[in-house]
Amino acid sequence: MSCFRLENVSYRYDKSPVLHGIDLRLEPGEILGLFGHNGAGKTTSIKLILGLMQPTQGTVSVLGGQAGDPQVTQYIGYLPENVMFYPQLTGREILSHFARLKGASLRQVPELLEQVGLGDAMDARTKTYSKGMRQRLGLAQALLGKPKLLMLDEPTVGLDPVATADLYRLLRDLRDEGTGIVLCSHVLPGVEPYIDRAAILTEGSLKAAGDLAALRRQANMPVTLSLDPVHSVSALEKLIDRAGTSSGLMIKTDSGRLRVDVQPREKMALLQTVMASGEVADVSIHQPSLEDIYVHFIGSGGLAHRGGGQ
Repeated sequence: MSCFRLENVSYRYDKSPVLHGIDLRLEPGEILGLFGHNGAGKTTSIKLILGLMQPTQGTVSVLGGQAGDPQVTQYIGYLPENVMFYPQLTGREILSHFARLKGASLRQVPELLEQVGLGDAMDARTKTYSKGMRQRLGLAQALLGKPKLLMLDEPTVGLDPVATADLYRLLRDLRDEGTGIVLCSHVLPGVEPYIDRAAILTEGSLKAAGDLAALRRQANMPVTLSLDPVHSVSALEKLIDRAGTSSGLMIKTDSGRLRVDVQPREKMALLQTVMASGEVADVSIHQPSLEDIYVHFIGSGGLAHRGGGQ
C-alpha cells in the first residue's frame, strides 16, 4: 500500500491552472524531497494529499483510501512552514489538546516533548518559546499517533545545527520503521544526504522525479574531475587536450589543480588516459549536487522565487 499516489492530477484556482497532470507517489519507508520555486505547486500538492482540496482532474489516493477521509487522516502527520500556538498555554497543554483532537494517546505527550528536546520546557507557556522551540513543538504535534505518512514543510526553520541533525536522525529512524516522509525545503544542500528520491516542480508541472543517480542521468550534466599534476599543470593540460572527446572539455586552472568538466559517458575513458600517463598525483570526482540538478531543471530564473512562500 502506497503512502499516496497522485495520478494525472490537475488543479485550477479561479480558472487559473496551478497543477498540470501530476503523477507522483510515495512508498512506505521512503523520504521524498519535494522541491520547487515559490508558486510551483508544492503547497497545493500537500493540500490535495491532506484532503483540504479536491483535484480538478485525476485521482488522489492516500494510505489505500481517499484523501480527507477521517480514517486516513488520523495516520497523517503534518508540519506547516509557519507554526503558531496559543501563547498562554504550555507546550504540554497544547500537545495534549492536539492529541485529543487526533484521538492519540495522551501518554505520548511527555514522551514526544522529550524526544524533540522540550522536556525541560514542556510546562512553560509557549509565549516564552523561541522560534526553534516552537518548531520543535510543531514537530511533536506532527508525530502524534505514530503517523504512517509524515509531511514536513521547511522543518528546519529556526533550528540550530545540533537540532537540525537531531531532526534528521529522528526522520531516518521513522523511515526505517516504515513511515513515508515528504520534505519540502529550500535548503537543498542540507536536505540532500537524507532523501531517497526528489521531485522537482516548476510552474505546476512535475519536471523530474527519481533518486539522485537517476536525476543525474536524466540531466546529463558534466562531471567535474579535479586533478593534481605530478610535474606541472601545463603538461597535464596538454595531455588532456590531446586526449580530447567528441563533445569537447571545459578545462580550468584552480590553485595548481586542473578542473575538467566532462560528460558522464566520457568520464572513464578520460580517467584511464590521464591515470596511465603518470602525470596525475591525485584525482577527485565531483558529481552534480542536488542544487545543481534543481537549477538545471527549473532554470536559473527559478532562483528568484526561492525566498518566500510556496
